[in-house]
Amino acid sequence: MNYHRYYPIDVVNGPGTRCSLFVAGCVHQCRGCYNKSTWSLDSGFIFSQELEDQIICDLQDREIKRQGLSLSGGDPLHPKNIPAILKLVERVKMQCDNKDIWLWTGYLLGELTANQRAVLPYIDVLIDGKFIQELADPKLVWRGSSNQIVHTLHKK
Repeated sequence: MNYHRYYPIDVVNGPGTRCSLFVAGCVHQCRGCYNKSTWSLDSGFIFSQELEDQIICDLQDREIKRQGLSLSGGDPLHPKNIPAILKLVERVKMQCDNKDIWLWTGYLLGELTANQRAVLPYIDVLIDGKFIQELADPKLVWRGSSNQIVHTLHKK
């Protein structure tokens, strides 16, 4: 898996102070997307074991209390991203007490494949649906267009 950006401190992509990872690869290529640079699977940087370890370390940091991890992109549920995303979310849930995981995807919850669904037991909040520019609304919380749905999968 490749990624474009990792923010160890982020207060925009989900509630509270968080770590945010923007991965590469998106088949949806929505008109008006603000992350077009993430569409290609080969763009960005290789997601390494060192970066995974850093994310875990940052989430465990007691000086900067983080609420959780946000995964966006690109699309974390792009089929080629699933193995690395699954490994990361499993590890976060195992090693980072009480941290929530939020994930944004252009795929719809009801249409996810079995491989994509394997990630869901570890995700607390899933925001699904393509960004549709005609439905964009800056007043929406955690989503860009009104067709996107915020699904609470697991309550903290």
